[in-house]
Amino acid sequence: MTVDVRLRRGRSALGFSFFAQGVAFALLVTRIPAIQDRYGISDGLLPAFLAAVPILAGVASVATEHLVKRVAPSAVLRWAQPVVLLALLGVGAGSEMWHVAVALGVFGLSVGALDASMNMLGVSLQRAYGRSIMLGFHAAYSLGGIAGASAAWAGAHWHLDLLPSYLPAVAVLVPLVLLGSRRYVDAPFEAAGEKGLGAGGAKLLLPLCLVMACAYIGDSTVANWSAKYLQDVLGSSEQLATVPYNVYMVTTLIGRAVGDLGVRRFGAAAVVRGGTVVAAAGFAVVAAAPGAWVGMLGFTLLGIGLCVIVPQTFAAAGRLFPGNSDTAIARLNIFNYVGFLIGSPLVGGIGDAWSYRGAMLVPMVLVLVTLFHARSFGPRDARYGVGHERPRVVDVGRGGNEV
Repeated sequence: MTVDVRLRRGRSALGFSFFAQGVAFALLVTRIPAIQDRYGISDGLLPAFLAAVPILAGVASVATEHLVKRVAPSAVLRWAQPVVLLALLGVGAGSEMWHVAVALGVFGLSVGALDASMNMLGVSLQRAYGRSIMLGFHAAYSLGGIAGASAAWAGAHWHLDLLPSYLPAVAVLVPLVLLGSRRYVDAPFEAAGEKGLGAGGAKLLLPLCLVMACAYIGDSTVANWSAKYLQDVLGSSEQLATVPYNVYMVTTLIGRAVGDLGVRRFGAAAVVRGGTVVAAAGFAVVAAAPGAWVGMLGFTLLGIGLCVIVPQTFAAAGRLFPGNSDTAIARLNIFNYVGFLIGSPLVGGIGDAWSYRGAMLVPMVLVLVTLFHARSFGPRDARYGVGHERPRVVDVGRGGNEV
């Protein structure tokens, strides 16, 4: 199929937006100890600061649902992304605790709008392409996460303060995302969005919301507990304990980079089922691992399995509600933050009360919930069904430019 040059440019620009968001988020979360030290945030107060970001992001995602009924998602993304990057800079530039509180608050609100609008554009572009491309966007996010984590490691290695550690990335990314935002491609205006998801729409979306939350519980478990688990439970060195998350990120990148091919060949439902089984096997291997290297194998399997679920959940929402995909994605995006909020304290609480090996079985069971809802990932309409799409003529842009 020949793809219009405007769509190709829009795809490249949106891919870079995903990349920039991966960089920004990694720079924030990997320097949390340095942020805590700079502002004198106590261990007791730190969870409140960290929880505020996803809570505010969820609020902003709800607000974005209503905002895009009046303005294009590209307009929301165009201004939200620079604000995210400048808020990151604000985290490194302050000197008082209220400074970082305001900066993190702005970061949370803007990142919620960014995540929602970015995935809205991704789903509408996939519909215009007529084939699966969502995993590629999330692969760009994973690549940005690796780049951001590497930059954060360099800053910590050279004992850089937060501001000089963040400034180069922000100085490079802000003008580039503003320039790229001129090439974003919007779907036709979704007038039906004024009526929400329609009768029974919330019930139809609920399985995908559950899948999204469970996937992020699994993801946050790896992000927050892989190093501690390898060192404290499996007896690895401190240096080796830093490896699993890096391996997880690399396998996530590889899986997403090739995942669209699998979706086109086998269909979204089959790929999601396969990813779910591999992810569950990864948690089982981690829980039963006799030593660090087997544990690392488990975290590798987790990266391969979990990487396909979230992008395909957004894509499935777009197929379920082709006339109201912006509304569906904004609501679905909230459960990204729900899973992130639940995952870390859930595993930590069970680990402290029982055992960390046992705690790893909980996200395993939750991820397996996806198997019961895999039918939600199948094509609802011959025009939109991933793996069954046909090239079609679409109207891109709210200005009515035909592709």
